[in-house]
Amino acid sequence: MMIYGYKRPIIGDESGEQQLVDRQVDQLFVEAHPFSKKRHVLEDLLMTIQPGDEIVVENLVVLADSFHQLLDVLHVLAKDRVRITFLEEQISNTSLLQLDLLESVTLFTNLQTQLKSHATTFGLVEAKKAGKTIGRPKKSDDNLRKAFAMYQSKNYSLMDIKNETGISKSTLYRYIDEVNKGHHDN
Repeated sequence: MMIYGYKRPIIGDESGEQQLVDRQVDQLFVEAHPFSKKRHVLEDLLMTIQPGDEIVVENLVVLADSFHQLLDVLHVLAKDRVRITFLEEQISNTSLLQLDLLESVTLFTNLQTQLKSHATTFGLVEAKKAGKTIGRPKKSDDNLRKAFAMYQSKNYSLMDIKNETGISKSTLYRYIDEVNKGHHDN
């Protein structure tokens, strides 16, 4: 029987150094990246395990990026009769969960939140590295100035301004506030 550890970068522990700190394992598998695709190290681990072995991970998010992926891995482990222990949640696939409905829903809601946060955070980091602009596109300054001039002329309704310039009421008011604030600061 072998005890394997599995680590990968997660939010708050991008290097994986805070995972499995006080846990002895026979062999450690460390994924170099935090993404759901191309988890070659996890695949290697799943090909290495034998019946009776144990895998130890810090928490559920380290192992899976979605409920579907978690279910797939748990199916493999069940077929191979391999135990997996999640240290943070203090659960394993071989122990009976003694959770009431509220505790179960809380556990899975927290997991879903962590999974989304993980994917979003690391996705944004990669997008920024690739030079992609994050967030809504800025409105053109020319359109803002035109909308502001139309507003100041008092000859146009807010709907006319929006139809002509594409500037929404809230964006126009935010711009007016910025302009007014600039005049008061001077």
